[in-house]
Amino acid sequence: MKSTEQHLSRGLSLTEYFTFGFGTMVGVGWVVLMDDWLSRGGPAGAFLGFVAGGLLLLPVALTYGRVVSEIQDAGAEIAYTEGVFPPGVSFAAAWTMVLAYAIVCPWEAVAIGNLLARLFPAMNRAPLYVVAGKTITAPRLVAGLLLTSIVGAVNYAGIRLSGLFQNVLTFGLLVLFAAFTAAGFARGDPALLQPLFARPGPAGAWLSILLVLQIVPYFMTGFESVGKESEEARTGFDPRDFGRAILLAAIAGAAFYGIVIAAVSLVFPWRRLVAEHLGTEAAFERAFGSPAIARLILLAALLSLVKIFNGNFVASTRMLFGIGRRRLVAGTLARVHPRYGTPVAAILLMAGLTASTAFLGDALLVPVTEVGSLAVGVGWLATCASYLARQRRREDSRGRAAAAAGALVSCGVIAMKVVPSVPGSFSRAEWIAFALWSALGLLFWLTRPREPRNLARC
Repeated sequence: MKSTEQHLSRGLSLTEYFTFGFGTMVGVGWVVLMDDWLSRGGPAGAFLGFVAGGLLLLPVALTYGRVVSEIQDAGAEIAYTEGVFPPGVSFAAAWTMVLAYAIVCPWEAVAIGNLLARLFPAMNRAPLYVVAGKTITAPRLVAGLLLTSIVGAVNYAGIRLSGLFQNVLTFGLLVLFAAFTAAGFARGDPALLQPLFARPGPAGAWLSILLVLQIVPYFMTGFESVGKESEEARTGFDPRDFGRAILLAAIAGAAFYGIVIAAVSLVFPWRRLVAEHLGTEAAFERAFGSPAIARLILLAALLSLVKIFNGNFVASTRMLFGIGRRRLVAGTLARVHPRYGTPVAAILLMAGLTASTAFLGDALLVPVTEVGSLAVGVGWLATCASYLARQRRREDSRGRAAAAAGALVSCGVIAMKVVPSVPGSFSRAEWIAFALWSALGLLFWLTRPREPRNLARC
């Protein structure tokens, strides 16, 4: 139940909700993982995999839009499922979803050093120590800690500043993206697309698409983050605009990935790119013979990295605030800054966790990152299922078909990670990481206050 002393500040418009949705979704995978995407599917397989994945996620996006237009709560999934499922199920859905956002923050704190090292080789000097075979250097560590401090300070100072920060980063990325992809299409040669798929024959084409489709949910996670900031809409905001922002972000994300895959494949032989493990910027640099275009792409990637960090930081802190307000985790997480109207305790906690985890480097983050793919599937399924349950109670058929389709897609996302026979399913390390996070959530649940509370929100 919301307390009158726990109001977050209000100041977000439709523009900010779009940039938070899109910005929380698109990171730097399109630069550093292009070789993996093309090795899985080839140009056509990778393109069709992301486009098909985007289409399959539209029912989930539509359902989130309808739910958020009715329920504006920072707790998001816990609020959507309250009064529909048992309290333990609501908490489990929300706690699992927190992981999907929270793990991205330390990952980006580490990735900033990796990205800057492509521009400044000196970032690889001054080794400090080794974790799981990966060397942590002083410049990279300092870069990650500095970025964490900046994002934390921006969010501490208010949602309006964070929203402005997100707008500048997102639209800056889109301008640079338009510039280099237009150059790619103008200079591109369709002959370089051959072979279209990574594997021969009709069966190989389908397998190529499937192998890419499997990773799409991870790279498309974020459009639903709009609901986490829904309490912070400016006065007079039309609740229907939540759905518009979510849908637009999902479509824009799928289009972004499809366009960049096509542009890279048109300018550079994709089999060479895979064999030499090149990134997007290296492919463009070799194709154009210009280091300047590579620097342009890396600048776009830097903007993209910071905005996805900021977007996931906002989403995770709001969810912690929403759960803390229900006294299911430390009640101090519900504390709001009296001047800035931000969840200050959740922000400080998230900044501290991100900074401390950054010392581990990327080697130990990979298993937990993979767990994020399962986590978001659980959150999507809980939201779609709760919407179906509410509509049945109301005897209202609106949106049921989309929610049912979204639930099926979500089950598919979960199955791809938990069914052992599926390529890319959980390894032992990932099961351990998920078990540890679940055990922490169970500890919070078992030690929660037992006084009567009425939190149902229908």
